Amino acid sequence: MREFDIKAMGRRLWELRLEKGVSQNQMAAELSLSNASISYWENGKQEPTASAIVKAAIYFNVSTDYLLGLKEY
Repeated sequence: MREFDIKAMGRRLWELRLEKGVSQNQMAAELSLSNASISYWENGKQEPTASAIVKAAIYFNVSTDYLLGLKEY
């Protein structure tokens, strides 16, 4: 069983954001979140709430397990 790794989630979030071609500011605005939150998540300094994880997964069209680094697809 894989365990949650906040750094892995941050890397995955950063990679998805770059693939989509959006800035932290743009992503934050589109998800009604703060830019600081996106930065903290990407740098592994803060865990997002469950609702923020769901918003981000929908935004990037991936599963929450993928976003959290629990699955490879």
